[in-house]
Amino acid sequence: MIPSKKKITVITLMLTFCIFLTSCSIMREQHHSSSVVQYLYPDQKDQIITPSIPRLTLPLKVGVAFVPENTLRSQALTEIDKMKLMKEVSNHFKQNDFVKSIELIPSSYLQNKGSFTNLDQIRTMYGVDIITLLSYDQTRFTDEGFASFTYWTIIGAYIIPGEKNDTHTMVDATVYDIQSRKMLFRAPGVSHIKSNATPINLSEQLREDSVKSFDLASKDLIRNLDIQLELFKDKIKESPEEYQIIRTQGYTGGGSLDTSFLALFLLLTILGLRNKKEKSA
Repeated sequence: MIPSKKKITVITLMLTFCIFLTSCSIMREQHHSSSVVQYLYPDQKDQIITPSIPRLTLPLKVGVAFVPENTLRSQALTEIDKMKLMKEVSNHFKQNDFVKSIELIPSSYLQNKGSFTNLDQIRTMYGVDIITLLSYDQTRFTDEGFASFTYWTIIGAYIIPGEKNDTHTMVDATVYDIQSRKMLFRAPGVSHIKSNATPINLSEQLREDSVKSFDLASKDLIRNLDIQLELFKDKIKESPEEYQIIRTQGYTGGGSLDTSFLALFLLLTILGLRNKKEKSA
């Protein structure tokens, strides 16, 4: 029995509907990142880097820089965005009296997979002892599901959002003593944003989510950086065998780093009081 043209039309429409519905259920992913591990240890199998005891000369000269992106074709952060975060990080280092100066190093001076050889060059050029390497990882998911189909076929334009966006961002600050190759401490910052957008304004919403997510992750990074700086000062005080502290002539600061100076000051004070008592007697 040959089916009628009407039945064929109905079957065709149903198949078309199923194919269209299936094709609309798509998860798109955009990933942008830069990695401290890939920058410092690109050939870890062939090269073993053994850190030595760091010799920290107080006050410290600190450099701040972003490591290169994993791909140069697309970057989530502009140089303006990077410089803004670098300034925020440097401001928190400046609050410590054991920091003498901060150098903001342009991204162009860091070579892809440059490792510590590249850092040695930066140390010579800028005269920094400590380097703060900033990196990031951002993944944006766009779920084009049934809401998108409903948007186009039933409700109409500008009524129901058609895209469900999910943006994950991590910003990381890793602090190294360049000469000894030793990591002193690190501070991460994370954020997670969910939002909706119509297909018409999807690109605009994604850009907005990306910027907002970086901003939130950067603020989280700064909070954690303050905590890690305090923990680092306590660690130097509690584990003097792991760090060699050298003070430049005339430097007496350093917060929790100046235990020996304080002891010497108290000793001289006691001796001075004794001399006064002997003279008065």
